[in-house]
Amino acid sequence: MTGCIEKPRRSKESGNAMLEFGLVFVPLFAIIFAISDFSMAIFMRATLQQAVREGVRYAVTYQTMSGMCQDASIKQVVKTASSGFLTSANDAIIFVKYHAPNDLTTVVTGTGSNAAGNIVEVSVEGYMYSWMAPISRSTTPLSITVTAADRTESLPGTATPPCR
Repeated sequence: MTGCIEKPRRSKESGNAMLEFGLVFVPLFAIIFAISDFSMAIFMRATLQQAVREGVRYAVTYQTMSGMCQDASIKQVVKTASSGFLTSANDAIIFVKYHAPNDLTTVVTGTGSNAAGNIVEVSVEGYMYSWMAPISRSTTPLSITVTAADRTESLPGTATPPCR
């Protein structure tokens, strides 16, 4: 048949474009959310690890903040170095422990537990990170635990360790 003019197929093509957009858009954004979510969790863990390292560095030199004992000062340094992830509400998950240098399994407590040569361990245990886009619809938050330890320095002369 000559002289027959076919009608353009633009209406079907625009429907295909929307379908293709939907098929690409959903997985693309799922991947973007997954990358940003995992990146934030990794960043948070690295930041908290650096914060407890700063707390240990502060602890081994027996420094204290004005009006605070050593453990409270160490916890404040950890909170300050945590880039705002830890606040005063998180005091219960920041731990400062001392160990004798020859027995790292036993925690030393009481007066003199922060004596020169002991091992100081600073940790953040059980920090909960809630996912932005829960994987598989799981609402279980990620628990982050970080620890750092070092040997305390010797005190000059006959100085005594500060209060814990």
